[in-house]
Amino acid sequence: MSDDILLLDTDTEAALRHAVRDLLAAQCDPAAVARAYAGDRALTPGLWKALARDLGLAGLLVPEERGGAGGSARDAAVVLEELGRSVAPVPFLTSSVIAATVLLAGDSDLVGQLADGAVTVALLAPFTAASPDAVPSFRKDADGRLSGSVTSVAGVLDADVLLAAVDTASGTEIHAVPVAAATVTPVVSLDMTRPLADVVVDAAPGHLVVPAEAGAAALRTALETGAALLASEQAGIAAWCLEATVGYLKMRRQFGRVVGGFQALKHRLADLFVEVEAAAASARYAAGAIAAGDPDAAVGTAVAAAYCADVAVTSAEEALQLHGGIGMTWEYPVHLYLKRAKADQLGLGSPGRHRAVLAELADLGSAAGKRS
Repeated sequence: MSDDILLLDTDTEAALRHAVRDLLAAQCDPAAVARAYAGDRALTPGLWKALARDLGLAGLLVPEERGGAGGSARDAAVVLEELGRSVAPVPFLTSSVIAATVLLAGDSDLVGQLADGAVTVALLAPFTAASPDAVPSFRKDADGRLSGSVTSVAGVLDADVLLAAVDTASGTEIHAVPVAAATVTPVVSLDMTRPLADVVVDAAPGHLVVPAEAGAAALRTALETGAALLASEQAGIAAWCLEATVGYLKMRRQFGRVVGGFQALKHRLADLFVEVEAAAASARYAAGAIAAGDPDAAVGTAVAAAYCADVAVTSAEEALQLHGGIGMTWEYPVHLYLKRAKADQLGLGSPGRHRAVLAELADLGSAAGKRS
């Protein structure tokens, strides 16, 4: 691991964190987030506008010369950590990270439109996709019209434009398709704050945005960057669950004393604190490695994606159990974090898949073979 990657916020990153956190505190009410489970998504458009346009986060990873903010993966990690702390129902990961990274491999004007918040874009791939092999290929006819289907896509319900992969003899092309030209069917998912949808495209007009020679690499980079930065969202989830649980146990009284004073609960919280801190460090290292173009980025991503996914779930489960004295209600936000954590656990590759990648990168298979 590189010793040159800073795990603490710079002054600029700290200012960005405070700006995002303050906006979410003012506009992302947990009660409004919970209404997404009743089909009410009224919170998302206004909140996304505030983040994307007012704070200028839509084009955070887009270079300034292409109309963006010229930020790095470290900046995006800060944003996603705060979004995780609020389970904010916005398409930052799907549009500003994954789709933006794909589009940067081409010279389409769509990049600038995404960067200024004029359009939101989603890649037509299952949310579980972790490599280009998992991204379905659409068919292109002689007139350049696209056809195909894909299930469980995240970000589609908030998107204006969809990105479809098309395999050709020269490589993988990426085409932009207006969402109005596709049939989008929302599906019930565990986490309705990041809703999924099935998409069918039938002879829809497509516009080439990434050429064949760059498409496969663009997909790989986008999915790997997405997995690395999703770990920051998971670290944010875990941090909120720990802080909320500690705060509750400090005020909850039972048998004439504060519940948090019981030794058994102290041990559980201490163990959880260690895991949450480790998750934050691994997520920030992965983001820092990507931002620096460090050759250790692939290892850092695999470690963070595998570890943070499980820690987020563990933290949410502990929060749910240790808040039990409240008598859990739908209105209390802990269930939102558990659902997001469980859904994220499969997003952009499962922990098991990332551990397998890490084993290959560390050549553990060969080492095991030599020992045997």
